[in-house]
Parts: sequence; structure tokens; C-alpha cells
Amino acid sequence: MAKILIIGAGGVATVAAHKLAQNADVFTEIMIASRTKKKCDSIADDLKKRYGVIAQTAQVDADNVPELVALLKSFQPKLVMNLALPYQDLHIMDACLEVGCNYLDTANYEPLDEAKYQYSWQWAYQDRFKEAGLTAILGCGFDPGVTSVFTAYAAKHHFDEIHELDIVDCNAGNHHKAFATNFNPEINIREITQKGRYFLNGKWIETEPLEIHKPLTYPEIGQRESYLMYHEELESLVKNFPTLKRARFWMTFGQEYLTHLRVIQNIGMARIDEIDYNGQKIVPIQFLKAVLPAPETLGENYTGWTSIGCRIKGVKDGKEKTYYIYNNCSHEAAYKETGTQGISYTTGVPAMTGAYMFVTGQWGGAGVFNVEEFNPDPFLAKLAESGLPWHEIINGDLEF
Repeated sequence: MAKILIIGAGGVATVAAHKLAQNADVFTEIMIASRTKKKCDSIADDLKKRYGVIAQTAQVDADNVPELVALLKSFQPKLVMNLALPYQDLHIMDACLEVGCNYLDTANYEPLDEAKYQYSWQWAYQDRFKEAGLTAILGCGFDPGVTSVFTAYAAKHHFDEIHELDIVDCNAGNHHKAFATNFNPEINIREITQKGRYFLNGKWIETEPLEIHKPLTYPEIGQRESYLMYHEELESLVKNFPTLKRARFWMTFGQEYLTHLRVIQNIGMARIDEIDYNGQKIVPIQFLKAVLPAPETLGENYTGWTSIGCRIKGVKDGKEKTYYIYNNCSHEAAYKETGTQGISYTTGVPAMTGAYMFVTGQWGGAGVFNVEEFNPDPFLAKLAESGLPWHEIINGDLEF
């Protein structure tokens, strides 16, 4: 039915490729491309062994628009799945516009020289995608992604007005490493060490990094210390659900992780600016990334669960209502199925699900869209079928 091009060859791309292969009746041709073709070949070999699906591979520098254009012209995909780095979002969108390809990503654009991510850069492509008759789907991972769809589902089925939203993200797993990050270390550390931000009564309130924290209880896991951070889906959700009075994002971290993170910051290894080392320019955080365990290698010994969801308070039929919608994912089950850990799994499955929605005509339109702007029902049905079932607690005793 459709050709799909994955750009990227890390853990998320690996999961997405497995899920595309499991739906080979819809995704009839798959190509995996990244800077390191050997990684693409390894994923393709696994797809052939597990599913009998032949995936093409290619080398491409996603920072190089002419290279991207040449690859897109050669393969002519219906949809480009950008599962590379957020620094590369705009390059890939530019290439898609030049060739006439539709676009999907899991994380919004972030400039290389500043730890700041916001949708304004990609929203600025709205008119160009609309005029070209092309679709760009932004933030189709788990958070952002599923959490945004969860919110849209709640608004559609459970509330007349949503007033409060807490997105809660708990990783209660153990990878048995002294220190490692669950996705790209450079992106992960930049995200955590920047200032926090939350939405309150029409204004954004800024906090110091991880300044606000409290214990929250997660289903089947128990209580975990949770830290307020800024996360990109808040920006689009307060825009698309204007009745929101408060919107926050919480994530769990263990004390050992935070101790390592403080040391990394204190010794300058979290710096994102260039320094001179023996006459060579290096960026400390990129060097750190090179020596830390790669996220895609953590799965084999990873135990435990993730729990990610939305806790919502609002009004239905004139009465106050609370609603909690969430998914719990097993690291062990993710590794058994795809050879990756649960964080990669919970991002890669929604990416495939968004692609499935687009290719089958259930999501679409000309322009740039965040996922909460589409119908949530078919997405959540396919998501559950694809390995991420979701659960609801209605009018439970939720912590806000």
C-alpha cells in the first residue's frame, strides 16, 4: 500500500521498523537510512530473520538537505518517519517539501547550540505544507504523542471542559548500569538540566531545574519521587485545549541518577558549547555521549516497568470529574519482542501507529498538525493492538 522511509537507526527506529514489518500488508516497502549504514543493515537483517520482510537500507547525513533530497527522489516514499535527532527536524522537513513527501516525527525541533525546544519553528511550516498539499505530523512518540492523544480522548469522551492536566512519566525499571540514559544521552541531559516550566491561568511559570518535586503513586509500581519539568506537548495542548487552567509534566528520577547528573554538570561535561582540546574542537556533552552506554544496548538486562499517562480534572454535565488514562510497559517484554528496552518501545510503537493512521487515511490533511488535532479513537485502538494497551481510572483518588 505504501513506501515508508525511516531516518535514524537507534532504539526508537528499531522498534518502529519491527512494527512496520508486523504490518507489511500496509507498509509494503520499507527503507531505513542513517549516517551509519551498518546500523541500518543490522535492523534489516533482524526484520528478515523475524518476519521474512526485506527492508532496504541507505546511508544519509540528515543534516545535509541535498543528500536527503537525493534519497527521497530515489526512493519516493509516501511518508518519511524522522526518528533521528530533533536538531535535524527542519532539514528533513525542507527535503520533504522539495520532493513532495509527507512527514512524521516524535520530538520537536531543538537548535544545536541552545537547549531550548518549542514548536514555533515547525509551526512556521504550516503554510508551506498546506500549499504543497502535504501532511506533517509532529510529536508522535509517547510523550509527546500518546499523552496528547490521551488528552484528546479524554476531551472527546469524558469532559465538557478540561481544567487541570498532569502528565506523569515513571520509569521504574533497572538497567543495572551505574549511569545510563534511556534515549539519546545528549538530548536526555539537555532536557533534564534546563529550567522547568508549567502553565497556570494563562501564563507560563518558570522554575529552576528539578526544583519542584513530590512523591506520586503509579499503578502496579507504587510511590516514586517525581520532578516537575517542561515538556514540549504542554505548548501544543494549552493551545488546542483552551479551557486548561493548569498543565504540568512530571518525571521520576532515582537518587543515584541525580547524583551522577549533578557531577556531570559540576565538572562541565553537560556543556553544549565547543571547547578546544589539543587543538581540536569538541562539545563536552557529545564526548560524554560517546562514552556512555548506547540506549539501544540496555535492553538485554533491563527489568521492571514504565508507567506513563495523564491525570485530568475538569467538568462533565456540570459536575467535577477526575480521569486517569495510562499505559504500563514491561522492559523485559519489549526486549523479547524487539531487542530494545521499554523507553524505545513506548516511543517506536506510537510512531508506527501514527504512520498507520496516515497511510490508511484515518489521519491526514494539508498542513502541520500536532497529534491531538486528529481523531484519537482509531489511534488508541491500533496502539493497544500493537503492544501498548491503555487503562482508565474514572473519579479515582488522584494526586494533583
